[in-house]
Amino acid sequence: MSLTRPPPALSVASFVSTFDRFAVSPMLVLIAMDLKVSLAASVTAASGYYLAYGLTQPLWGLLSDRYGRVRVMRGALYGAALAGLASALMPALGALVVARVVTGACFGAVIPTSLTYVGDTFHASVRQRALTDLMGVSALGTAMATGLGGVVADLLDWRVAFMVPALCALACALPLRSLPEPPRAEAERNAGVRRFLGMVLGHRWALLVFGLAFTEGAIMLGCLPFLATALQHTGVAAAVAGLGITAYGLGLWLVSKVVKRLTSRWSTPVLMAAGGAQLCAGFVIVMVQVNLATVTVTALVLGSGWSFLHSSLQTWATSVVPGARGTTIAFFASALFVGSAVSSWAAGPLAESGRYALLFGLAAAAVVPLTVVAALTRRRYGKDEDPQPLPG
Repeated sequence: MSLTRPPPALSVASFVSTFDRFAVSPMLVLIAMDLKVSLAASVTAASGYYLAYGLTQPLWGLLSDRYGRVRVMRGALYGAALAGLASALMPALGALVVARVVTGACFGAVIPTSLTYVGDTFHASVRQRALTDLMGVSALGTAMATGLGGVVADLLDWRVAFMVPALCALACALPLRSLPEPPRAEAERNAGVRRFLGMVLGHRWALLVFGLAFTEGAIMLGCLPFLATALQHTGVAAAVAGLGITAYGLGLWLVSKVVKRLTSRWSTPVLMAAGGAQLCAGFVIVMVQVNLATVTVTALVLGSGWSFLHSSLQTWATSVVPGARGTTIAFFASALFVGSAVSSWAAGPLAESGRYALLFGLAAAAVVPLTVVAALTRRRYGKDEDPQPLPG
């Protein structure tokens, strides 16, 4: 299939999935106040979502390898719509967490299946450019979620911010009917679950990439929601805090266009090193001082660094086991979001006590070994391999 950009239906679905995932960040304090629970307790609505998002990835990957990418994504979007609407109606924290867990599990199919679709339909030589386009669309979802999520929650109600992406998910499932399934080898379509798992879990490079994804998710996705709560801890309103974090999505979107150009000029290890340096610098800035200006700059720098580092890891994941790409991407995403869930849960008590300098300092320190290991091992791995069909 000869394509230059990801299909529009795929991009829109990725946008909605990302919007839902990031909209909760500026709402955690408001949820805690409304439901009369502590901030550390309200964080479980986010960490439970991330955990479900991550743990269900292997299931979605196996299903997409066996039954097709588009069919799995459409079913997941219908489930996300129902669970998202239920989230908006839950009267207590326990019920809300359950609804968010189901929502996260369903929305969890969208991004990795989209990445797999791109991996199936783009040659390795141009794949990172296409993945960067998809990342740019997701970045817009991040920017709008962090900006509008706080505004809607502050001016209207946090429940409305859960309802909007649920309705959008329902609308997204319909146009996906016209998206063709990518061609796959006969052996790949008929392979059993055990064979797919064996191919992926028995591959040492794949296991390394999963470990890097877990660490990246713990550092970035686990700590990112606390930028908004750190601002609110200083007395900044949820709407303003959300607008400050919007810089993350805008930075990611703008720099993704730069990364797309640089992929043909810079090697992957260099892109990784550049991204890691920016992530470290971003967390150091907010470690020193938390105010609207520093948090906005940090969010911008983190978005830029993520576009360099994460797009490189994503591209590596789509190439490492091409015969079981759906399963590989699913485990990659699972590691990413399980890492974020563990990190956000562990950081909850630090946020509750206002120890944000320590929280962000630990994140900055952890970026260094992640970047070094990622760049050095990617260099050893060598150039991206062309996709090969599953051997018969």
